[in-house]
Amino acid sequence: MIGTTDIIITIGYILLIVGIGLWTGLRKKTAGPGASGAYFLAGKTLRWPMIGLALFATNISCLHLVSLAQSGFDAGLLNGNFEWMAAFTLILLALFFVPFYIRSGVATLPDFLERRYNRACRDWLAFVSIVSAIIIHIAFSFLAGGIVLETLFGIDMYASIIVIAALTGLYTIVGGLRAVVVTESIQSIVLIAGAVIITVAAWTKMGGWQPMEAVLAEHNALDKLSMIRPAGDASGMSWMAVFLGYPVLGIWYWCADQTIVQRVLGAKDENHARVGSLFCGFIKILPVFIFVLPGLFAWTLFKSGGLDVSALMHTAADGTQTLDSKGIYTLMITQLLPSGLIGVLVAALLSGLMSQIAGALNSIATLASFDLYKRFKPGTSDAALVKVGRWSSGVALLLSIALLPLLNRYQSLFEGINDVIAHIAPPITCVFLLGIFWKGASARSAQLTLWLGSALGAGVYALNKLAPGNPLGGIPFMMMAFYLFLACAAMQVLFSFLYPVVHTEQSGALYWRSIREPLAGKGWRGFGNYKFLSLLLLLVMGALYWVFK
Repeated sequence: MIGTTDIIITIGYILLIVGIGLWTGLRKKTAGPGASGAYFLAGKTLRWPMIGLALFATNISCLHLVSLAQSGFDAGLLNGNFEWMAAFTLILLALFFVPFYIRSGVATLPDFLERRYNRACRDWLAFVSIVSAIIIHIAFSFLAGGIVLETLFGIDMYASIIVIAALTGLYTIVGGLRAVVVTESIQSIVLIAGAVIITVAAWTKMGGWQPMEAVLAEHNALDKLSMIRPAGDASGMSWMAVFLGYPVLGIWYWCADQTIVQRVLGAKDENHARVGSLFCGFIKILPVFIFVLPGLFAWTLFKSGGLDVSALMHTAADGTQTLDSKGIYTLMITQLLPSGLIGVLVAALLSGLMSQIAGALNSIATLASFDLYKRFKPGTSDAALVKVGRWSSGVALLLSIALLPLLNRYQSLFEGINDVIAHIAPPITCVFLLGIFWKGASARSAQLTLWLGSALGAGVYALNKLAPGNPLGGIPFMMMAFYLFLACAAMQVLFSFLYPVVHTEQSGALYWRSIREPLAGKGWRGFGNYKFLSLLLLLVMGALYWVFK
């Protein structure tokens, strides 16, 4: 439980964000000609700093702060791979995907698939994108936020979720993408500041890096500092799983998921889109040090007597005691920070929660309006499209809340969310990659790969949950994503030969003739050049992996 001062800070922050979101959205027109473009894509006026910060804020939520700290406590820096590997997929987004998205002028990624393949591909991706946004971006975030708020304030989890849903939905549904991006930019700064505060507090309490290493050495746990584990590692996150499995998840998430890429689609021009994506890649270096590392400090503090975890101990039916580490971030906030700063940290958690939900709601509104409703009623006015988008966002909020009891069964929320992604991503990653890099990828092959690949992923997921002892049940989810991707790639190649491609004027312009073609654009001069920034980011990531190998 937290004090009155911290409650006032938290409530004041929520009201400030809602007010800014409403003011930003309402001062831009959402009726008349061009209304849908202003509402869904911010009138294509976004510059690179806002794009980078908004990408980061949409990705990082309360779920990440809580679950990455838990993973740091349980396994050390290992799950930081999800953050650092994202930098490589953001380079792919900036170099190879952004030019097609911006030059083709699409409003949604399903729209892009229709131009490259056919209408059936567009419909399927729109449906899957809406479902994944409801489950992954909203429901899981609600769950993590509800657990934290219940622990800190003593409020019923579902009551707190409903309040946050109503407030976030208010400014998102009214204000559109501009309101989302402006509030996300603010919340990114608050989120990072809060995470830095808890990191400094844990560092100070521990006495620095060397005392932490000494505790790790004393307990034969220096492997907790390693980001790269040997093949067959018990964690299921060996170097092979990370470098083969993550790209399947990452390319879908960062390059082909509407919720994320919508910030890029609202860019002022191609250079702003590219540099904004790379800016986010640099920011993604931080989470290992400010989200995961505090959890590792918490473990060493616990082992050295500097952190009381008795509140997280649970007694099983047989009398044995177990430590439930899901609440470790909340425990750190209440034990390591003074009053006042606790309120700032709660505001940071709410920042992540609200920005994730806001971004997902705006994307759902865009998909439901442009890719579903407008298809059946092509003559729909801009004002009507905005109205449909707003109603869709409201329905999505209700559905996500209804899913919470089911998703709450996962022991680890972070593993739960990635387990779901591992079974959704492979066919989508496949059709996007082959679509932009292979001239021979046909429309019929993409359509069948999306259908059959999604059915295969859903079937494997259901089998592993209903009969976990089956031969596939022991495969780590990262490797499962890679195997499913190989199956989808084989499908699409085979179907492309059975149903040869017949390019239209549009699709004939939406694949790269060579690997050098996307790099032909000169970009900005100096340090802001996207080629220079891509190379710099690659070098920085290579150095970091070498240090923490």
